[in-house]
Amino acid sequence: MNVKKVSIIAVLVLVSIIVIIPTAIVTPYIGAGANVQDDNQAETSGEKQENLSAEPTAKEEDPYVVSVFRSQDKTVDDMPLEEYVVGVVASEMPAEFELEALKAQSLAARTYVVKYLLNGGGDEKNDPITDTVQHQVYKSEEELKRIWKEDYSWKIKKVKKAVAETKGKIITYEGKPITPSFFSTSNGYTENSEDYWQNPIPYLVSVESPWDRESPKFEDQKIVTIEKAEQALGINFNANPTIETLARTSSNRIETIKIAGKEFSGRKVREALDLRSSDFTVEQKSNHLVFRTKGYGHGVGMSQYGANGMAEEGKTYKEILKYYYKGTKITEIESDPERVTALKQ
Repeated sequence: MNVKKVSIIAVLVLVSIIVIIPTAIVTPYIGAGANVQDDNQAETSGEKQENLSAEPTAKEEDPYVVSVFRSQDKTVDDMPLEEYVVGVVASEMPAEFELEALKAQSLAARTYVVKYLLNGGGDEKNDPITDTVQHQVYKSEEELKRIWKEDYSWKIKKVKKAVAETKGKIITYEGKPITPSFFSTSNGYTENSEDYWQNPIPYLVSVESPWDRESPKFEDQKIVTIEKAEQALGINFNANPTIETLARTSSNRIETIKIAGKEFSGRKVREALDLRSSDFTVEQKSNHLVFRTKGYGHGVGMSQYGANGMAEEGKTYKEILKYYYKGTKITEIESDPERVTALKQ
């Protein structure tokens, strides 16, 4: 039976109003040469195999189809929404993580694509969603087989289980899909959206995230030559070798800092020098600047290591999402099937 292609814009009937706010910034977990953009993905070491029930043998027809631009082949693949979510979750969060954390990531992935398409993106010919950090990293099952090798079987079963058990669910705020921003590891607190972006978003507010201290990426050090810093920041450090932290945000990340007489936001320095976090200290040693960071990622929204830590303590994916995305609800995108069916192409 042919899958009828349905525009996810049909979901607009269910979630009412489109609000364009900064898109979630995501980054890949897999691929040694992956382009790490703004949101640095959680990684983990070692294997954690679990007893997983077999994959469901009966597959229900998925009425929603996502058009994905495959960056390597320069082609557009049409695929069922839930298949797309599997490929994203497998790429954005380690399969070794707890099942409830993977479920939380599943809703973030599904919510992101729904919101993207509702806001006018996703046209197959003109604006398909990409499989890169520009939108969400997506890998097909064939690609995952090559990457995971002998671990493929248990990992894909676990990811599919997480996606299947949350099928059709998205995160909403006041009836609209949210910007499901997430990142790898906090410095102990998440960041208010307005402290990283310019506008406040009511559900993206700072919360304590103590579980992140167990992340292997909680602390880091990066040494940058003064020459490289001068080129990246447009400064003359030798003419004015001063560093002064002017202000920190409520989550202790750098808000503004003066380097060589020039003011920068913590975000600007982090992005220009490819630091793991905007919670950093810096000191000069000879002809180098030594940056010590806490956390990994922009810090806004759900911490992936925090989500995993909560799951290890027995928290459900619903509790995880409601903790990191304040005031949100979990909504079924097919809560009104008749109205959705009426909008099928």
